[in-house]
Amino acid sequence: MHLHDRIIPYLKTADLYHLARLNSQWFWVDEPLLKAFIERWRPEMHTFHMPFGECSITLQDVAYQLGLPIDGEPVSGCLTEFENLMEHGKPAWVWFCELFGELPLQSKVKQMTVCYTWFHERFRVLPADATDETVRIYARAYILMLLSSQLFADKNANRVHLRWLPYLASLDDLGRYNWGSAALAWLYRCLCRGTNRNVVNLAGPLQLLQSWIFWRFPTLRPSGFDVFGFHLASRWATFLLRNDPGDQRSVSARLSLDRLRVHDESHLVIALSFSGLC
Repeated sequence: MHLHDRIIPYLKTADLYHLARLNSQWFWVDEPLLKAFIERWRPEMHTFHMPFGECSITLQDVAYQLGLPIDGEPVSGCLTEFENLMEHGKPAWVWFCELFGELPLQSKVKQMTVCYTWFHERFRVLPADATDETVRIYARAYILMLLSSQLFADKNANRVHLRWLPYLASLDDLGRYNWGSAALAWLYRCLCRGTNRNVVNLAGPLQLLQSWIFWRFPTLRPSGFDVFGFHLASRWATFLLRNDPGDQRSVSARLSLDRLRVHDESHLVIALSFSGLC
């Protein structure tokens, strides 16, 4: 969805502007590489078991990679009976109509989710003569898509869940929340699920995981990406996958991890201090 200049102030208020800047620069995900790391994830420790010891993604990584806040009020709620948290018990679809000005077509609705395509078709481009209230509606739609598709993506890869309505009701209060901790917790949960041999599809903020891998393990990062700024995940904006077959890349990724030694891990904080980015 297009990031219009009139929407940016709401994203800055919500502390999601850095994430929104990445929205048009998401790089390709190297699934064989990510799966090789997930195979080394230990749910009981929430760490990757590597040849040189244990390592994991931290809140500092989330702050530097995505530019998300890592303090504030917790992002919490119920994933199933979330309607109990609605304002004065207001029905979810009544609240949806108030926040977005209309209801989606029934063909775009499944239980408590709405197809991405409806948001994309309805709110993709902000009209030039939009009123302030219309801008707020488009800002809500943009933030909802940003949270659902980039930060808290799940197996419903093409649908938006209504559980985010309580947060979107007050755009001015979105900046109070600790989005970084919530994203890290969701990534941990998805990694734990990914260790189940019956789980096929990956979910969660996978660009966060891949950018962390590229930064922390120089021997695994692609060449030619020497220029970067804040936030760090933007460094890989033009990254494209090789044309090698998936099975071949999986074997190569596993072998690369088996050969890792402690000196192959990059100490990111030192590098950032040296570059003056802290």
